[in-house]
Amino acid sequence: MKKTIEVLWPSFLVAGLAEIVFFTIINPQELYFFGEPVRVSEIATYSIGFFGFWLICAASSLTTVFFQRGSEQINHPERFHES
Repeated sequence: MKKTIEVLWPSFLVAGLAEIVFFTIINPQELYFFGEPVRVSEIATYSIGFFGFWLICAASSLTTVFFQRGSEQINHPERFHES
């Protein structure tokens, strides 16, 4: 549970900041998706944008946690044991 919180909480904060910066510069009514204008409400655009940023930031945090494993976890003896 601790690792989950270590991934989701910082990614939530950074996603919030990313959304603030992105939508300060970009008007949600002027977005295009595959050449077509986005035809959803502004609130839906903000929500989808936030969850998209959160997913990207969570993937980054998860990668960091993955690479913080110690040698004992990586080179576990039972992993290479032959039956």
